[in-house]
Amino acid sequence: MPNIINLLPSHIANQIAAGEVIQRPGSAVKELLENAVDAGASEIRLIVEDAGKAVLQVVDNGKGMSEADARNCFERHATSKIAGIDDLSTIKTMGFRGEALASVAAVSQVQMRTRREEDELGTEIEIENSRILRQEPCACPVGTSISMKNLFFNVPARRNFLKSNVVELKHITDEFIRVALGFPGIFFSFTSNGQEVFHLDKGTLKQRLVQLMGSSYSTKLVQVEEKTDYLDITGFIGKPETAKKTRGDQYLFVNNRFVKNPYLNHAIVSAYEALLPQGNFPFFALYIDLDPATVDINVHPTKQEIKFQDEKLVYAFIKSAIRHSLAQYSIAPAIDFGLDAGIQQMDAISKPFTRPQQDEVRSSNLYKSFVGRNQAHRIESSSNLSNWRDFFDQAPKQQVAEQSSLEQFQPKPFSAFQPEPNNEVPKALGVNGQSSIHQIHLTYIVFEQPNGMTILHQQLAHQQVLFEKFNAGWQGKGMAIQQSLFPIAIQLSPTDAPLLQSILPDLLQMGYQLEPFGANAFLLQGSPADHPSENNQAVIEMILEDVKDAASTLHISYKEKIAKTLARKHAAKAGMKLEEMEMLDLVERLSQCKNNATHFDGKPIYVEVKNDYLSDIFRV
Repeated sequence: MPNIINLLPSHIANQIAAGEVIQRPGSAVKELLENAVDAGASEIRLIVEDAGKAVLQVVDNGKGMSEADARNCFERHATSKIAGIDDLSTIKTMGFRGEALASVAAVSQVQMRTRREEDELGTEIEIENSRILRQEPCACPVGTSISMKNLFFNVPARRNFLKSNVVELKHITDEFIRVALGFPGIFFSFTSNGQEVFHLDKGTLKQRLVQLMGSSYSTKLVQVEEKTDYLDITGFIGKPETAKKTRGDQYLFVNNRFVKNPYLNHAIVSAYEALLPQGNFPFFALYIDLDPATVDINVHPTKQEIKFQDEKLVYAFIKSAIRHSLAQYSIAPAIDFGLDAGIQQMDAISKPFTRPQQDEVRSSNLYKSFVGRNQAHRIESSSNLSNWRDFFDQAPKQQVAEQSSLEQFQPKPFSAFQPEPNNEVPKALGVNGQSSIHQIHLTYIVFEQPNGMTILHQQLAHQQVLFEKFNAGWQGKGMAIQQSLFPIAIQLSPTDAPLLQSILPDLLQMGYQLEPFGANAFLLQGSPADHPSENNQAVIEMILEDVKDAASTLHISYKEKIAKTLARKHAAKAGMKLEEMEMLDLVERLSQCKNNATHFDGKPIYVEVKNDYLSDIFRV
């Protein structure tokens, strides 16, 4: 029998290994940016076209490489960071495995130009499918420029699994932000399809956060600073109002390396305790600095998963630091019981209380009512009130006249349901003209049925009605739009703006007419005519959060999430007073729903109490 085990060629082995490191364009961005940071660059530029599928280039002004190093850096496990096994316990650089460039060269067409400061000429190398096609001297600035073209050109199956440009660009943006937050002292820029998305000048961490997250965060950040013998914790956390339904804006760094650690994330969230609604997650950008020997960063090819020597101790330190910072933010201002200096200068304080003034006060009826026995009920008569009967007789007439004159100027209260005018009482779920319908505790609607009665939750019922209405709007002509007299400008973060841009047609179907208005800004020209809202910007932001949440939840589409969000936003709330026709209209519309017994969240909308059940209770 012939031997069946063969050694793979190096270029095939590199392609297989590249699958662990380079999973999508964003993975290559992370590796190339971290290499630029390790090179000591003070300026790093990222340029992408077609969401990195066509071109992905990183340019830095670091120390560059010699001709031999430029050729060897593409070999697998070629690294300048470690020479022996003991070096792994002192690693502080971003990269050290020597796999990034080898993986990049295995799945793309690479062109690199690099030069050291002491060299007159640099080196230019072209590589395709792990094979060097060309290497020659070139004129170039100090530093390194690496350009990847046609990612996965030689692995078509991998390329077919890439998502849309919007999704891939979001992953690239996420990786860019993580590296940029780790090193606020370095200038970063990000250009996509010829348009500059980020221009981040070097500065403090707070300045970098505001540049990335938006100017609104400048007043919503709480500083964290805790220094111990074991570790140092610095950074910023968001005030409770910055909490969102998704975990996207959460950044944890260990020795300036972005890491994912659910255990430590739990420590941060638990420190907020009752400050956040259930299902919401706070913003944070925290930096843990500790001895590299107490951390194992060599547990995953992407180096985003690490292990701590004493994870419980780190957990306790983080939770304590967050609670301390939140306590400082929430502390009530001290009450100053000292007298104001201005009060001390008033005549009543500074001047003496003379004898004639004392006699005048004692002779007043007000003084006598306080010091006299049984005088608390005493009312002093006054000639000014001699016509008091006429005053009360004329007051109702005057009040009615004023009210009638004001009613024509005051807006009518908005009905939550806007029932169609109809003289006939609608028949729904057993409600008829002879049945009575009542609202209990401004929350429940109770009405009779032939064999019992029904108790309906008004908020859940209206939400279900609106949910099915919005869901049907996706397939119909769309919702009617009320044009805004004064359009509203909505400013978004650079990460959310492309996402909103991609769902503009869907929002128009729901009645929200938005148009691009400069960089990362949109103009709200119209909103749903049937469902006015006092804060349409908040509705748009809620929709964005639901779209991002749906992207991480495979079993639900973002259109369904939008319909649920709008239903919750516009439905009548528990505690709202409803008129009889509004209650009847709600029951009628609920009876026409495809699913009128169960809420879209799985809760019962109403319960039926049968006469037999009541008879059993009272034993009659």
